[in-house]
Amino acid sequence: MKPDTDQPKAPESKQAHIGHGHHAHMAMDFRKRFWISLVLTLPVLALSPMLQMLVGLREAFRFQGDIYVLFSFSSAVFWYGGWPFLKGLFKELKSRQPGMMTLVAVAIATAYLYSSAVVFGLTGKMFFWELATLVDIMLLGHWIEMKSVMGASKALEELAKLMPSDAHKLMPDGSVKDVPLGELVVDDKVLIKPGEKIPADGIIFEGESSVNEAMLTGESTPVTKEIGGKVIGGSINGEGSLTIEVKGTGKDSFLSQVIDLVKQAQESKSKTQNLADTAALWLTLIALGGGAFTLLVWLVFMGKDFAFAIERAVTVMVITCPHALGLAVPLVVAVSTALAASNGLLIRNRGAFESARKLQAIIFDKTGTLTEGRFGVTDTLVLSQDIDEDTLRKYAAAVDANSEHPIARGIAAASEQKLPVENFKSIPGKGAEGRVDGKEVKVVSPGYLQEQNIDVTDERVEPLQAQGKTVVFVLVDGQLKGAIALADIVRPEAKQAIKALKALNIRCMMLTGDNKATAKWVSDQIGLDEYFAEVLPQDKAAKVKEVQSRGVLVAMTGDGVNDAPALAQADVGIAIGAGSDVAVETADVILVRSNPLDVVAIVQLSRATYSKMIQNLVWATGYNVVAIPLAAGFLYAWGVLLTPALGAVLMSASTVIVAINARLLRLKK
Repeated sequence: MKPDTDQPKAPESKQAHIGHGHHAHMAMDFRKRFWISLVLTLPVLALSPMLQMLVGLREAFRFQGDIYVLFSFSSAVFWYGGWPFLKGLFKELKSRQPGMMTLVAVAIATAYLYSSAVVFGLTGKMFFWELATLVDIMLLGHWIEMKSVMGASKALEELAKLMPSDAHKLMPDGSVKDVPLGELVVDDKVLIKPGEKIPADGIIFEGESSVNEAMLTGESTPVTKEIGGKVIGGSINGEGSLTIEVKGTGKDSFLSQVIDLVKQAQESKSKTQNLADTAALWLTLIALGGGAFTLLVWLVFMGKDFAFAIERAVTVMVITCPHALGLAVPLVVAVSTALAASNGLLIRNRGAFESARKLQAIIFDKTGTLTEGRFGVTDTLVLSQDIDEDTLRKYAAAVDANSEHPIARGIAAASEQKLPVENFKSIPGKGAEGRVDGKEVKVVSPGYLQEQNIDVTDERVEPLQAQGKTVVFVLVDGQLKGAIALADIVRPEAKQAIKALKALNIRCMMLTGDNKATAKWVSDQIGLDEYFAEVLPQDKAAKVKEVQSRGVLVAMTGDGVNDAPALAQADVGIAIGAGSDVAVETADVILVRSNPLDVVAIVQLSRATYSKMIQNLVWATGYNVVAIPLAAGFLYAWGVLLTPALGAVLMSASTVIVAINARLLRLKK
């Protein structure tokens, strides 16, 4: 069954890791608190008795009431620098999801309250300097982490920057006026000069140029555009000047819809996140329990004083913070979704996209997906010795250049040289004729030959018809000179895509309404494992269900309109060649280009994304296997003892490693 599209949103703490603007604000806040807390820490260090003794300046820095001054500066660091963690503690407890903020807040609060009690009469040791440096390190770590997280979604930010700030609007009097994009409306005429960004979706009204759509579709080669062609806002005009008629602005534009889809996909909860959430909760409980157990062991069984024991407990709680675990999956989600969008792969359903890594079969619709949906010449047969293939095609192309029939257009496109034709006439239902180069040329169907009692004896013709190809005949001055076979043109990338998918152990199938002969020919051309011929549009979903009944995970790839029921039935529905129409409701993934290789890219990206998630989860959990015993003091007998500040450094480092690893996700081309 298809994964549930109505997925629950990630908890607030997880959503916080995804919003770029939110992280920008948090980064600024942590930076400000870090620098102020660092300045406040300097007098704390200078007034700490332990550090004074270490540098031999205990008497020089002593004065009456110095302990209260130390307490005041330490309190300032605790309340100001530690406030984000204290506030986070209450939020997490309120939502009954204790996590990183709970651990940090408990650690610094324990250290502060114990040291404060010593100031006001309790026998023991203060460790205000450890508290202050711990808060500083935590703030610095979070500041660096926020910058790393912001970078993870940078591709989405780059998408938002694609649009220019204004447009050259053509006014009714013929003048050109520069206006802000917000003032453009549908049907406005806009001038785009060479090298400029296209300000809105539209149709070319005047001019011809090449357009670079790489940031929107992933197509690195500029696309030639002429009158009537569609352009996408944010793409870059090439060498020619264009005038377009605006068809999409603001929220209706392709770019805005892409950004919205990316945001929705990034905010949707990954299946793997459930595992991470569970692990983070258990890690929090282990940290709190481990801290209490560490305190008990050092205090009761090892005979150490309370200050030493509490410091070990605080270090355990700090170093075990599940922050890296909390970021492990959301960061990869953010990177993969933005990466996909910048390559023309739009993810609508996160769960289905992640399921793509397990696909066992992919069913392709033939027309428009594996083929171009237009007739093209596949074979040219010369049936007379007094003419060659090139001349035969030129004669046929000249006659058919005047016809609008799909077969005629395919023949006309087969010859680059266009000869003039005179006395062109259509032969209703049978073909066309005209005078070319002084000769009477007819391009006709087999039915016309039967009517005229013209026999075709060449044994090469029948196999072409058996393959489901359309065969037409060329008569010159009443004599049969040749035959031309046409078929739906197979996309050049289709064979590569099928080969690549097979290498990934995925069975490749095809659905088509064509007859078995045509289906077999296409299948043989590109190397499919299986095909279904003569399938009516309303029966495509049933065929998908039939393949699913074999117990395999199935993707359906089609044009997103005619194949809607089949896309909905499949475990993963992939709409290919959607172009600027990103609102394909039944598809889980939308491929902007009509390129079957993008189906391969989706599978590869899904597998790479899952691999990165697992790498991050292994690191985030495996790190604690070493970190917890080290923080608890297992190596104390060998002189190895971590301070809370050093524990915070290691915890922050593990988080940054997870963030960097997520950003290393790449899409193989």
